[in-house]
Amino acid sequence: MVATPTAPSRIVLERFPAGGPRGSWPAEGYAPAQRTQGRPDARVVMDLGSDQLLITTDPTTH
Repeated sequence: MVATPTAPSRIVLERFPAGGPRGSWPAEGYAPAQRTQGRPDARVVMDLGSDQLLITTDPTTH
């Protein structure tokens, strides 16, 4: 069987380290800013493999 490439299910807009300074939540501020700039589905997701917070959006809204 031959594997066929698929389109990415999400687009990563930005990456932030999960271990930021205490009381600092840059990812939580970036996502709402992206929503007000026309990306209504921008959200924060955790990438456990890289220990990063990712701001993602759907490819259809990019």
